[in-house]
Amino acid sequence: MRKLLLSVALAAGAAGMTAAQDVAAPPSEDGPGPNMVIEVADASGAAKGTIVLDLNPEKAPGHVARLTELARAGAYDGVVFHRVIEGFMAQTGDVQFGKQGGDLSRAGMGGSEQPDLKAEFSDQNFLPGTVGMARSQSPDSANSQFFVNFAATPSLDGQYTVVGRLIEGWDVLNAIKKGDPRFNGKVDEPDYMAKVTIVE
Repeated sequence: MRKLLLSVALAAGAAGMTAAQDVAAPPSEDGPGPNMVIEVADASGAAKGTIVLDLNPEKAPGHVARLTELARAGAYDGVVFHRVIEGFMAQTGDVQFGKQGGDLSRAGMGGSEQPDLKAEFSDQNFLPGTVGMARSQSPDSANSQFFVNFAATPSLDGQYTVVGRLIEGWDVLNAIKKGDPRFNGKVDEPDYMAKVTIVE
């Protein structure tokens, strides 16, 4: 199974970015799309708070449909934030290999049982709080994994599908356990999505 991730080069380039805690919270206006509500917990199961993502079906209808389908099926419940890079992004969504409490040695290498998605690149920029789909080298390889930016990342613009933006829980996002930058942000005993729901 191929490894779904933001490229190592992009991760390495993020090292010089402003630290997440130094970035102002993104605008919080709710758009017309559905909201993905994510309850975050630490490895012990203790609640850390909730983040809310405003999904944008106008710009990425296929990807938003996939996220909402998986969330409604409960597939994201218990999935860890397997790659978290300070000043760059927090990545999650591996419903195949990323379940909390299981063997996480392959977390980040899987997807869902659904087929990969055709890219829906747009004019949306990767800013603090932007939600994008993770993929492998092929533009048409996104499946279930997604990430939320801590800071602006212009190098991702037009290269990854933007599916929405964070509108609540900036402090919770920033508090997600960070990974080791020497290993491309791989997290030991990672935080996870305890419950994911869709609110229209």
